[in-house]
Amino acid sequence: MGDIENYVESSRAEAIRSAQARGRYDGVPGMAVVTLVSRGPKPTVYWCDRQGVTGRIALTEATADERMSWYTEGPEGPEPLWLWLNEMGLPFQPHSWNNVFTAANQRCRAVLDPEPERRLDPHRSRAPYATPHSCRHSFALYMLVILHHLMDQRFGLSPEERRDYRLLYGDPWRIVQDLLGHASLETTRERYLAPVADLQLRSLLTTAPPFRDGERPAQGMDEVFARLAREAEGIQDIDAKLQVTPRTTG
Repeated sequence: MGDIENYVESSRAEAIRSAQARGRYDGVPGMAVVTLVSRGPKPTVYWCDRQGVTGRIALTEATADERMSWYTEGPEGPEPLWLWLNEMGLPFQPHSWNNVFTAANQRCRAVLDPEPERRLDPHRSRAPYATPHSCRHSFALYMLVILHHLMDQRFGLSPEERRDYRLLYGDPWRIVQDLLGHASLETTRERYLAPVADLQLRSLLTTAPPFRDGERPAQGMDEVFARLAREAEGIQDIDAKLQVTPRTTG
C-alpha cells in the first residue's frame, strides 16, 4: 500500500498535471464525472457526462471500460479515477500489461543473453521470463509457503492447536484461494500451485530455519524458495539465473 501511495503522489500526479496542461482530458470520449458514491454494503456510483446526462450504476456491476471513463473534478480540472495511468495520463488498459512484460523480457534478454547462440537455447538462457499471469502464480506460491511456515514453525503449533487455528483463521490453501478470488479450491490447487503438487511441501518446510528475532518472512525463506526452484519444474530462481559462471583461460 505504501508503494501505491508513493505512485499516486509522484508519477501518477505528474502524469495528470502534464495531461491537464496539454488538454488531453478535453476530448476524452465518453467521459463521466462522478458526483457521488453512496455508502453501505452495495455502493452506487452517480455520474454526469459532458452533455449533462446523469446516470448511476452499482459499483460491483461496473465493467472495466465503464470504470476507465470515470473522472473527478480536481483543483486543476478533470482527473481520472482509474488508478493505473500511462505516460500520457490516460487510463492504462488492462491488456496493456502484457506489452509491458513483453518489453521487459526483451530488455532482460538483450542484457543477460547477448550471445546469439545462447538466445536460441532456452536451457542456456540466464534471462528470466515473466507474464502478468506468472505474477499471480508467484504470489500464490509465496503465500502458501509463508502461511505454512508461519503456522508450523513460528507459532510452534501442536496438531491440536493447528486444528483450532485452522477453524479460526482458515487453512493456508483456502486462505490463498480467497486471496486469488477463486470460487473453487481445486482451481487453486490444480492450476496455480501445480508446480509444487509433486513435492512434499510440509516436509520441505520442516527443514527450513525458524525466523530469528526481528526477521521478516521473506528474509528467512530464501533457501526454501531456492530449493523449490531446483526441485520443481516451472519455478524460476532469478538469483540463480543471474549467477555468471567464470570462464577459464588457457
